[in-house]
Amino acid sequence: MHFKTLMLAGSALALAAGMGQAFAQDVTLTIESWRTDDLAIWQDKIIPAFEASHPGIKVVFSPTAPTEYNAALNAKLEGGSAGDIVTCRPFDVSLGLFDQGYLADLTGLDGMENFSPVAKAAWSTDDQSKTFCVPMGAVIHGFIYNKDAFDALGLTEPKTVAEFHAVLDAIKADGTYIPLAMGTNDQWEAATMGYQNIGPTYWKGEEGRLALIAGTEKLTDPEWVEPYAELASWKPYLGDGFEAQTYSDSQNLFTLGRAAIYPAGSWEIAGFNTNADFKMGAFPPPVVNAGDTCYISDHTDIGIGANAASPNLEAAKTFLSWVASSEFGTIEANALPGFYPLSTEPVTIEDPLAQEFASWRSECEPTIRSTYAILSRGTPNLENETWNASAQVIKGLETPEAAGARLQDGLNAWYKPAAM
Repeated sequence: MHFKTLMLAGSALALAAGMGQAFAQDVTLTIESWRTDDLAIWQDKIIPAFEASHPGIKVVFSPTAPTEYNAALNAKLEGGSAGDIVTCRPFDVSLGLFDQGYLADLTGLDGMENFSPVAKAAWSTDDQSKTFCVPMGAVIHGFIYNKDAFDALGLTEPKTVAEFHAVLDAIKADGTYIPLAMGTNDQWEAATMGYQNIGPTYWKGEEGRLALIAGTEKLTDPEWVEPYAELASWKPYLGDGFEAQTYSDSQNLFTLGRAAIYPAGSWEIAGFNTNADFKMGAFPPPVVNAGDTCYISDHTDIGIGANAASPNLEAAKTFLSWVASSEFGTIEANALPGFYPLSTEPVTIEDPLAQEFASWRSECEPTIRSTYAILSRGTPNLENETWNASAQVIKGLETPEAAGARLQDGLNAWYKPAAM
Protein backbone atom coordinates (compact mmCIF):
# COMPACT_ATOMS: atom_id res chain seq x y z
CA MET A 1 0.00 0.00 0.00
CA HIS A 2 0.04 1.17 0.51
CA PHE A 3 2.94 15.45 3.28
CA LYS A 4 4.76 19.06 1.10
CA THR A 5 6.34 22.08 2.67
CA LEU A 6 5.11 23.44 5.99
CA MET A 7 4.49 27.02 4.97
CA LEU A 8 3.46 30.19 6.65
CA ALA A 9 2.10 33.21 4.86
CA GLY A 10 4.67 35.98 4.66
CA SER A 11 3.00 38.16 7.26
CA ALA A 12 2.45 35.20 9.56
CA LEU A 13 6.10 34.18 9.21
CA ALA A 14 7.18 37.65 10.25
CA LEU A 15 4.82 37.49 13.20
CA ALA A 16 6.17 34.09 14.24
CA ALA A 17 9.73 35.38 14.10
CA GLY A 18 8.79 38.12 16.51
CA MET A 19 6.91 35.82 18.85
CA GLY A 20 9.59 33.23 19.48
CA GLN A 21 7.93 29.94 20.46
CA ALA A 22 4.35 31.11 19.95
CA PHE A 23 2.47 29.73 16.95
CA ALA A 24 1.39 32.15 14.30
CA GLN A 25 -2.28 31.92 13.42
CA ASP A 26 -3.19 29.27 10.87
CA VAL A 27 0.05 27.35 10.67
CA THR A 28 -0.14 25.11 7.60
CA LEU A 29 1.27 21.59 7.75
CA THR A 30 1.87 19.77 4.48
CA ILE A 31 1.80 15.97 4.38
CA GLU A 32 4.00 13.92 2.07
CA SER A 33 2.43 10.57 1.08
CA TRP A 34 2.32 7.91 -1.63
CA ARG A 35 -1.40 7.21 -1.04
CA THR A 36 -2.78 9.09 -4.05
CA ASP A 37 -5.94 6.96 -3.87
CA ASP A 38 -6.69 8.42 -0.44
CA LEU A 39 -6.66 12.10 -1.43
CA ALA A 40 -10.44 12.54 -1.24
CA ILE A 41 -10.64 10.76 2.11
CA TRP A 42 -8.01 13.07 3.61
CA GLN A 43 -9.61 16.18 2.15
CA ASP A 44 -13.22 15.27 2.94
CA LYS A 45 -12.99 13.36 6.22
CA ILE A 46 -9.65 13.25 8.02
CA ILE A 47 -8.40 16.84 7.70
CA PRO A 48 -11.76 18.51 8.49
CA ALA A 49 -12.05 16.38 11.66
CA PHE A 50 -8.58 17.44 12.84
CA GLU A 51 -9.00 21.11 11.98
CA ALA A 52 -12.35 21.27 13.78
CA SER A 53 -10.69 20.43 17.09
CA HIS A 54 -7.36 22.19 16.45
CA PRO A 55 -8.01 25.79 15.41
CA GLY A 56 -4.90 27.53 14.18
CA ILE A 57 -3.41 24.49 12.44
CA LYS A 58 -4.29 23.87 8.80
CA VAL A 59 -3.32 20.67 6.97
CA VAL A 60 -2.67 20.02 3.29
CA PHE A 61 -2.39 16.45 1.94
CA SER A 62 0.02 16.43 -1.02
CA PRO A 63 0.66 12.88 -2.31
CA THR A 64 3.16 11.68 -4.90
CA ALA A 65 2.65 8.67 -7.18
CA PRO A 66 3.57 5.48 -5.25
CA THR A 67 6.33 4.45 -7.67
CA GLU A 68 7.93 7.90 -7.42
CA TYR A 69 7.46 8.54 -3.72
CA ASN A 70 10.69 7.20 -2.27
CA ALA A 71 12.95 8.98 -4.74
CA ALA A 72 10.95 12.21 -4.63
CA LEU A 73 10.87 12.29 -0.83
CA ASN A 74 14.60 11.63 -0.57
CA ALA A 75 15.32 14.47 -3.00
CA LYS A 76 13.08 16.87 -1.07
CA LEU A 77 14.58 15.94 2.29
CA GLU A 78 18.10 16.36 0.94
CA GLY A 79 17.18 19.68 -0.65
CA GLY A 80 15.33 21.03 2.39
CA SER A 81 11.99 21.32 0.60
CA ALA A 82 10.11 18.36 2.10
CA GLY A 83 6.80 18.72 3.88
CA ASP A 84 6.42 18.82 7.62
CA ILE A 85 4.80 15.43 7.93
CA VAL A 86 6.09 12.31 6.19
CA THR A 87 4.12 9.16 5.51
CA CYS A 88 6.39 6.23 6.39
CA ARG A 89 6.84 2.95 4.62
CA PRO A 90 7.58 0.07 7.02
CA PHE A 91 11.01 -1.02 8.22
CA ASP A 92 14.26 -0.32 6.43
CA VAL A 93 13.27 2.56 4.13
CA SER A 94 12.07 4.70 7.03
CA LEU A 95 14.80 3.50 9.37
CA GLY A 96 17.33 4.79 6.84
CA LEU A 97 15.68 8.22 6.85
CA PHE A 98 15.78 8.29 10.65
CA ASP A 99 19.43 7.24 10.74
CA GLN A 100 20.22 10.11 8.36
CA GLY A 101 18.49 12.57 10.70
CA TYR A 102 15.55 13.33 8.42
CA LEU A 103 12.80 11.95 10.68
CA ALA A 104 12.21 13.28 14.19
CA ASP A 105 12.44 11.02 17.23
CA LEU A 106 8.86 10.40 18.39
CA THR A 107 9.62 7.97 21.22
CA GLY A 108 8.03 10.18 23.89
CA LEU A 109 5.19 11.56 21.75
CA ASP A 110 1.81 11.81 23.49
CA GLY A 111 -0.25 8.88 22.23
CA MET A 112 2.67 6.59 21.46
CA GLU A 113 1.79 4.62 24.59
CA ASN A 114 -1.29 3.40 22.70
CA PHE A 115 0.81 1.10 20.51
CA SER A 116 2.25 -2.32 21.27
CA PRO A 117 5.90 -3.23 20.55
CA VAL A 118 4.69 -5.30 17.57
CA ALA A 119 2.81 -2.30 16.18
CA LYS A 120 5.85 -0.04 16.60
CA ALA A 121 8.38 -2.55 15.26
CA ALA A 122 8.17 -1.30 11.68
CA TRP A 123 9.16 2.23 12.72
CA SER A 124 11.59 1.60 15.56
CA THR A 125 15.32 1.06 15.72
CA ASP A 126 16.47 -2.56 15.76
CA ASP A 127 16.87 -2.46 19.55
CA GLN A 128 13.37 -0.92 19.91
CA SER A 129 14.79 1.98 21.94
CA LYS A 130 13.57 4.74 19.60
CA THR A 131 10.43 5.11 17.51
CA PHE A 132 10.28 7.59 14.63
CA CYS A 133 6.81 7.19 13.06
CA VAL A 134 3.33 6.77 14.51
CA PRO A 135 1.92 3.40 13.39
CA MET A 136 -1.07 4.31 11.25
CA GLY A 137 -2.38 1.22 9.50
CA ALA A 138 -2.09 -2.54 9.27
CA VAL A 139 -3.51 -5.31 7.12
CA ILE A 140 -4.66 -8.65 8.55
CA HIS A 141 -4.38 -12.03 6.87
CA GLY A 142 -6.92 -14.83 6.82
CA PHE A 143 -9.41 -16.43 4.44
CA ILE A 144 -12.45 -14.82 2.81
CA TYR A 145 -15.15 -17.22 1.67
CA ASN A 146 -18.34 -17.24 -0.37
CA LYS A 147 -20.97 -17.60 2.36
CA ASP A 148 -23.68 -18.49 -0.14
CA ALA A 149 -21.54 -21.38 -1.38
CA PHE A 150 -20.84 -22.57 2.17
CA ASP A 151 -24.55 -22.43 3.01
CA ALA A 152 -25.50 -24.33 -0.16
CA LEU A 153 -23.00 -27.08 0.65
CA GLY A 154 -23.77 -27.16 4.37
CA LEU A 155 -20.27 -26.10 5.34
CA THR A 156 -19.11 -24.20 8.43
CA GLU A 157 -15.97 -22.19 9.05
CA PRO A 158 -13.04 -24.52 9.80
CA LYS A 159 -11.17 -24.10 13.07
CA THR A 160 -8.39 -26.66 12.59
CA VAL A 161 -6.21 -27.69 9.66
CA ALA A 162 -8.03 -31.03 9.49
CA GLU A 163 -11.39 -29.25 9.32
CA PHE A 164 -9.98 -26.93 6.64
CA HIS A 165 -9.04 -29.91 4.48
CA ALA A 166 -12.44 -31.51 5.08
CA VAL A 167 -14.08 -28.32 3.79
CA LEU A 168 -11.79 -28.26 0.75
CA ASP A 169 -12.55 -31.92 0.03
CA ALA A 170 -16.28 -31.28 0.23
CA ILE A 171 -16.07 -28.32 -2.17
CA LYS A 172 -13.94 -30.31 -4.60
CA ALA A 173 -16.28 -33.34 -4.46
CA ASP A 174 -19.31 -31.15 -5.20
CA GLY A 175 -17.61 -29.69 -8.27
CA THR A 176 -19.54 -26.42 -8.43
CA TYR A 177 -16.70 -24.25 -7.16
CA ILE A 178 -12.91 -24.17 -7.30
CA PRO A 179 -12.00 -24.71 -3.62
CA LEU A 180 -9.16 -22.15 -3.42
CA ALA A 181 -8.66 -19.04 -5.55
CA MET A 182 -4.88 -18.66 -5.70
CA GLY A 183 -2.30 -18.89 -8.45
CA THR A 184 1.47 -18.97 -8.63
CA ASN A 185 2.20 -16.87 -11.71
CA ASP A 186 3.06 -13.70 -9.77
CA GLN A 187 4.75 -15.60 -6.91
CA TRP A 188 4.27 -12.91 -4.25
CA GLU A 189 0.72 -13.96 -3.41
CA ALA A 190 1.82 -17.57 -2.82
CA ALA A 191 4.09 -16.23 -0.09
CA THR A 192 2.03 -13.31 1.20
CA MET A 193 -1.41 -14.91 1.28
CA GLY A 194 -0.03 -18.43 1.57
CA TYR A 195 3.15 -18.89 3.60
CA GLN A 196 2.94 -15.68 5.65
CA ASN A 197 -0.78 -16.24 6.24
CA ILE A 198 -0.60 -19.73 7.72
CA GLY A 199 3.05 -19.76 8.83
CA PRO A 200 2.71 -17.96 12.19
CA THR A 201 0.53 -20.84 13.38
CA TYR A 202 3.58 -23.10 13.08
CA TRP A 203 6.44 -20.82 14.17
CA LYS A 204 4.33 -19.25 16.94
CA GLY A 205 4.22 -15.72 15.63
CA GLU A 206 6.61 -13.27 17.23
CA GLU A 207 8.35 -16.03 19.18
CA GLY A 208 9.52 -17.67 15.98
CA ARG A 209 10.14 -14.47 14.02
CA LEU A 210 12.42 -13.06 16.70
CA ALA A 211 14.16 -16.42 17.14
CA LEU A 212 14.93 -16.45 13.41
CA ILE A 213 16.44 -12.97 13.69
CA ALA A 214 18.43 -14.06 16.76
CA GLY A 215 19.70 -17.13 14.94
CA THR A 216 18.28 -19.55 17.51
CA GLU A 217 15.87 -20.92 14.91
CA LYS A 218 16.58 -21.66 11.25
CA LEU A 219 14.45 -21.97 8.15
CA THR A 220 15.30 -25.68 8.10
CA ASP A 221 13.59 -26.23 11.46
CA PRO A 222 10.24 -28.07 11.43
CA GLU A 223 8.23 -25.00 12.40
CA TRP A 224 9.47 -23.20 9.27
CA VAL A 225 9.26 -26.19 6.89
CA GLU A 226 5.80 -27.40 7.92
CA PRO A 227 3.98 -24.36 6.45
CA TYR A 228 5.53 -25.24 3.07
CA ALA A 229 4.23 -28.79 3.44
CA GLU A 230 0.76 -27.40 4.12
CA LEU A 231 1.03 -25.15 1.05
CA ALA A 232 2.05 -28.12 -1.08
CA SER A 233 -1.14 -29.87 0.02
CA TRP A 234 -3.22 -27.06 -1.51
CA LYS A 235 -2.29 -28.00 -5.09
CA PRO A 236 -5.27 -30.34 -5.75
CA TYR A 237 -7.67 -27.61 -4.62
CA LEU A 238 -6.46 -24.87 -6.98
CA GLY A 239 -8.02 -24.21 -10.36
CA ASP A 240 -6.86 -25.81 -13.58
CA GLY A 241 -3.88 -23.90 -14.93
CA PHE A 242 -3.16 -22.25 -11.58
CA GLU A 243 0.51 -22.04 -12.58
CA ALA A 244 -0.38 -19.30 -15.09
CA GLN A 245 -3.06 -17.71 -12.90
CA THR A 246 -2.26 -14.10 -11.97
CA TYR A 247 -3.26 -12.18 -8.85
CA SER A 248 -6.04 -10.40 -10.73
CA ASP A 249 -7.22 -13.73 -12.17
CA SER A 250 -7.62 -15.03 -8.61
CA GLN A 251 -9.55 -11.94 -7.56
CA ASN A 252 -11.88 -12.36 -10.54
CA LEU A 253 -12.40 -16.09 -9.94
CA PHE A 254 -13.60 -15.31 -6.44
CA THR A 255 -15.72 -12.21 -7.08
CA LEU A 256 -17.41 -13.88 -10.08
CA GLY A 257 -18.49 -16.70 -7.76
CA ARG A 258 -16.39 -19.42 -9.38
CA ALA A 259 -14.17 -20.09 -6.32
CA ALA A 260 -15.33 -20.70 -2.77
CA ILE A 261 -12.36 -19.60 -0.63
CA TYR A 262 -9.80 -16.84 -1.18
CA PRO A 263 -6.56 -16.83 0.89
CA ALA A 264 -6.61 -13.15 1.66
CA GLY A 265 -5.28 -9.95 2.97
CA SER A 266 -7.85 -7.56 4.42
CA TRP A 267 -6.98 -4.98 1.76
CA GLU A 268 -9.27 -6.96 -0.58
CA ILE A 269 -12.41 -6.06 1.38
CA ALA A 270 -13.36 -2.81 -0.34
CA GLY A 271 -12.88 -4.26 -3.82
CA PHE A 272 -14.68 -7.49 -2.99
CA ASN A 273 -17.59 -5.53 -1.50
CA THR A 274 -17.88 -3.68 -4.80
CA ASN A 275 -17.44 -6.60 -7.18
CA ALA A 276 -19.01 -9.62 -5.49
CA ASP A 277 -22.79 -10.08 -5.50
CA PHE A 278 -22.85 -12.81 -2.84
CA LYS A 279 -22.54 -12.80 0.94
CA MET A 280 -19.03 -13.16 2.28
CA GLY A 281 -17.49 -14.35 5.53
CA ALA A 282 -13.95 -14.73 6.83
CA PHE A 283 -12.04 -17.06 9.14
CA PRO A 284 -8.53 -16.83 10.60
CA PRO A 285 -5.72 -19.28 9.77
CA PRO A 286 -6.78 -22.67 11.20
CA VAL A 287 -4.83 -24.04 14.16
CA VAL A 288 -3.16 -27.45 13.96
CA ASN A 289 -4.94 -28.89 16.99
CA ALA A 290 -8.17 -27.80 18.66
CA GLY A 291 -7.36 -25.54 21.59
CA ASP A 292 -4.04 -24.33 20.18
CA THR A 293 -3.23 -20.62 20.34
CA CYS A 294 -4.41 -18.77 17.25
CA TYR A 295 -1.89 -16.55 15.43
CA ILE A 296 -2.57 -13.90 12.79
CA SER A 297 -0.36 -11.81 10.55
CA ASP A 298 -1.44 -8.31 11.62
CA HIS A 299 1.09 -6.66 9.37
CA THR A 300 2.29 -3.10 9.86
CA ASP A 301 1.84 -1.34 6.53
CA ILE A 302 1.85 2.46 6.88
CA GLY A 303 3.10 4.95 9.47
CA ILE A 304 3.43 8.72 9.73
CA GLY A 305 6.28 10.84 11.07
CA ALA A 306 7.65 14.36 11.26
CA ASN A 307 10.33 16.03 9.15
CA ALA A 308 13.03 16.75 11.73
CA ALA A 309 13.83 20.02 9.91
CA SER A 310 10.25 21.30 9.96
CA PRO A 311 10.09 24.89 11.28
CA ASN A 312 6.84 23.99 13.05
CA LEU A 313 7.78 20.66 14.55
CA GLU A 314 5.54 21.10 17.60
CA ALA A 315 2.47 21.65 15.42
CA ALA A 316 3.42 18.57 13.44
CA LYS A 317 3.68 16.56 16.67
CA THR A 318 0.25 17.81 17.70
CA PHE A 319 -1.14 16.37 14.50
CA LEU A 320 0.72 13.09 14.98
CA SER A 321 -0.64 12.72 18.52
CA TRP A 322 -4.12 13.09 17.06
CA VAL A 323 -3.33 10.35 14.52
CA ALA A 324 -2.60 8.12 17.53
CA SER A 325 -6.14 8.71 18.85
CA SER A 326 -9.29 6.63 18.51
CA GLU A 327 -10.96 9.53 16.66
CA PHE A 328 -8.51 9.22 13.78
CA GLY A 329 -8.59 5.42 13.96
CA THR A 330 -12.36 5.29 13.64
CA ILE A 331 -12.34 7.60 10.60
CA GLU A 332 -9.56 5.60 8.92
CA ALA A 333 -11.06 2.19 9.64
CA ASN A 334 -14.41 3.10 8.11
CA ALA A 335 -13.17 5.16 5.18
CA LEU A 336 -10.70 2.44 4.21
CA PRO A 337 -12.21 -0.91 5.30
CA GLY A 338 -9.50 -3.54 5.58
CA PHE A 339 -6.83 -1.09 6.69
CA TYR A 340 -6.74 -1.16 10.47
CA PRO A 341 -5.57 1.30 13.08
CA LEU A 342 -2.67 -0.12 15.08
CA SER A 343 -3.60 1.67 18.29
CA THR A 344 -4.93 -0.23 21.28
CA GLU A 345 -7.57 2.50 21.60
CA PRO A 346 -11.07 1.14 20.84
CA VAL A 347 -12.33 1.71 17.32
CA THR A 348 -15.83 1.06 15.94
CA ILE A 349 -15.77 -0.56 12.49
CA GLU A 350 -19.02 -0.49 10.55
CA ASP A 351 -18.22 -2.89 7.69
CA PRO A 352 -19.08 -6.41 8.93
CA LEU A 353 -16.35 -8.20 6.97
CA ALA A 354 -13.72 -5.69 8.09
CA GLN A 355 -14.97 -6.05 11.66
CA GLU A 356 -14.68 -9.85 11.43
CA PHE A 357 -10.97 -9.55 10.59
CA ALA A 358 -10.50 -6.99 13.38
CA SER A 359 -12.20 -9.25 15.93
CA TRP A 360 -9.36 -11.76 15.62
CA ARG A 361 -7.08 -9.31 17.39
CA SER A 362 -8.84 -10.18 20.64
CA GLU A 363 -8.67 -13.92 19.96
CA CYS A 364 -5.27 -14.46 18.34
CA GLU A 365 -1.64 -13.49 18.91
CA PRO A 366 -0.46 -10.85 16.40
CA THR A 367 2.76 -10.95 14.43
CA ILE A 368 4.21 -9.39 11.28
CA ARG A 369 5.56 -11.02 8.13
CA SER A 370 8.71 -12.89 9.04
CA THR A 371 10.87 -11.55 6.21
CA TYR A 372 10.23 -7.82 6.55
CA ALA A 373 12.38 -6.81 9.51
CA ILE A 374 16.17 -7.10 9.23
CA LEU A 375 16.23 -10.40 7.30
CA SER A 376 15.80 -8.93 3.79
CA ARG A 377 18.60 -6.37 3.92
CA GLY A 378 21.11 -8.51 2.03
CA THR A 379 21.47 -10.57 -1.14
CA PRO A 380 19.81 -12.93 -1.77
CA ASN A 381 16.78 -11.07 -0.49
CA LEU A 382 14.82 -13.39 1.81
CA GLU A 383 11.46 -11.78 0.99
CA ASN A 384 11.86 -12.34 -2.74
CA GLU A 385 13.30 -15.81 -2.21
CA THR A 386 10.28 -16.72 -0.08
CA TRP A 387 8.00 -15.67 -2.94
CA ASN A 388 9.79 -18.06 -5.27
CA ALA A 389 10.00 -20.91 -2.79
CA SER A 390 6.29 -20.72 -1.96
CA ALA A 391 5.34 -20.87 -5.64
CA GLN A 392 7.75 -23.71 -6.39
CA VAL A 393 6.53 -25.78 -3.46
CA ILE A 394 2.87 -25.36 -4.45
CA LYS A 395 3.68 -26.41 -8.01
CA GLY A 396 5.49 -29.47 -6.71
CA LEU A 397 8.82 -28.42 -8.23
CA GLU A 398 10.61 -28.12 -4.87
CA THR A 399 10.12 -30.06 -1.66
CA PRO A 400 9.39 -28.17 1.55
CA GLU A 401 12.70 -29.38 2.99
CA ALA A 402 14.66 -28.24 -0.06
CA ALA A 403 12.96 -24.85 0.03
CA GLY A 404 13.89 -24.34 3.67
CA ALA A 405 17.49 -25.39 3.03
CA ARG A 406 17.81 -23.08 0.02
CA LEU A 407 16.46 -20.10 1.90
CA GLN A 408 18.64 -20.74 4.95
CA ASP A 409 21.73 -21.10 2.75
CA GLY A 410 20.89 -17.76 1.16
CA LEU A 411 20.47 -16.13 4.54
CA ASN A 412 23.73 -17.64 5.79
CA ALA A 413 25.53 -16.04 2.85
CA TRP A 414 25.16 -12.55 4.29
CA TYR A 415 23.33 -12.55 7.63
CA LYS A 416 25.24 -12.99 10.86
CA PRO A 417 22.96 -12.70 13.95
CA ALA A 418 25.89 -12.05 16.29
CA ALA A 419 26.74 -8.91 14.33
CA MET A 420 23.45 -7.20 15.29
